[in-house]
Amino acid sequence: MAFNLRSLGRAVRTAFRLLEGRPGTDQPARPAPSRSKPARSTPPTTAAGGIGGKYPGDFKGATTIKYAPSPNGKPEPGEVVWTWVPYEEDHSQGKDRPVLLIGSRGQYLLGLMLTSKDHDQDRDRRNDDSYVDIGTGSWDRQRRPSEAKLDRIIQISPADIRREGAVLDRKRFDSVASALRELHGWS
Repeated sequence: MAFNLRSLGRAVRTAFRLLEGRPGTDQPARPAPSRSKPARSTPPTTAAGGIGGKYPGDFKGATTIKYAPSPNGKPEPGEVVWTWVPYEEDHSQGKDRPVLLIGSRGQYLLGLMLTSKDHDQDRDRRNDDSYVDIGTGSWDRQRRPSEAKLDRIIQISPADIRREGAVLDRKRFDSVASALRELHGWS
């Protein structure tokens, strides 16, 4: 079985996060992301706050979109990561899902949730430009085509990210960035 430094680093960080989130032995660890469709769940608990403490709300305002993936094991813009994402209608509930990181603001990373549900027919019917196709990637084990949801920007504590899924290539990231700028009126 071959190991590389990146996967070993992720395993060590995950172990530390689990230990940080478990001050006593009576508190259960967070479950790993499920391969099946996850049911609604409450936010994971973390010692550092973040989503586990209190979700700060969706990001509103303007930001600089940046592409800076790096093979250093840290979550950075341009990477697809897995984290707990709160539902829009009830931030106390949500589910694990892949998120494309697009930048940061203060202590939070900014991300767009990804979905494998095809919204092309919705777009045609409602003239809805809030999704952009990004294709397939290793963030989805079934290699289903994904779309990024542009009209909701999630604020994520770096400590709440549980695993990296992939680096989105520059061309696809730039198409997401262009659509975001157009939708939100950012320069």
